[in-house]
Amino acid sequence: MIKSVLITGANAGLGKEAAKQLAAKPDIEKIYLGCRNKEKAKAAQTELAASTGRNIFEILLIDVSDLNSVRQAVKRLPESIDALVMNAGGTGGRQYDQLTSDGVTNIFAVNLLGHALLTEQLIEAGKLKYAALYAGSEAARGVEEMGMKRPNLTTSSVDEFAAIANGSLFEGSQFKGNKDATDHYGSIKYMAAMWMSAMARQHPNLRFITMSPGATVGTDGFNTLPLVKQLVMKTMMRFMLLLGKVHGIETGAKRYVDGLFNSEFRSGGFYASLRGLTGVIGEQGRLFSDIDNRDFKDNAYQAVQQLISSPNLTLPSK
Repeated sequence: MIKSVLITGANAGLGKEAAKQLAAKPDIEKIYLGCRNKEKAKAAQTELAASTGRNIFEILLIDVSDLNSVRQAVKRLPESIDALVMNAGGTGGRQYDQLTSDGVTNIFAVNLLGHALLTEQLIEAGKLKYAALYAGSEAARGVEEMGMKRPNLTTSSVDEFAAIANGSLFEGSQFKGNKDATDHYGSIKYMAAMWMSAMARQHPNLRFITMSPGATVGTDGFNTLPLVKQLVMKTMMRFMLLLGKVHGIETGAKRYVDGLFNSEFRSGGFYASLRGLTGVIGEQGRLFSDIDNRDFKDNAYQAVQQLISSPNLTLPSK
């Protein structure tokens, strides 16, 4: 039974809404708001306590783009949690493709590397008892409606997954002149889904679910894109909402909650909209054979493990 949950990126958007929906469940006794900004975290804590009438929200300062911050957060976590919701992410800021001190791009650090280390550290410390849910994306299989191409992997080898991490995959001729974070984003979400599936086999006592919240209006996911691209994407989202092709933040957060509590979602599965960006969800591995390829999953897992244990040393030079 899930009684305690840690949510990253919990001070706004989907993370905060998921915290609100989880608090509506009587069995939930503690929700840790994983945030990097203390003041914003306090504001979210106050608002959530007032809107839910429950004083169950605790702040855990963590910046998932900083591996040292992740390690310190796990040490500061005062007790084990039943479930982890890896919600933090986004397009990585205007310098999304710049390398961090760990040798990966900013967009990779915030979407995958920090969460991978967080999960591993929680497991090693005996502080994760039941489930880990990762915020996937339909971008992992391409999103025609949003102009996002399907991730362009040719071998899905360990080295190719490592090339996603430091951005060198996107320096080929097909990306010449392209400075679009969405190419990185879709490939990272693809790699994360593969890593999560491999984690399910590595840790059969835990549930690992990759769940896309779908195309959700009301989040700040586009705020770090260049201004023109930002305006285009937000305008497109509002138009698509009128057409019923995207949904509101409540629906997106409910997918997280359902992923944690509905046992019909198989551990190791990647769930997202069956068609488009909203509506009925289903397991993506049944639609795209590469997503269900065990060798590819193991390669993604190995690449992530190498990055966690020896960042900088395992990546092809950029």
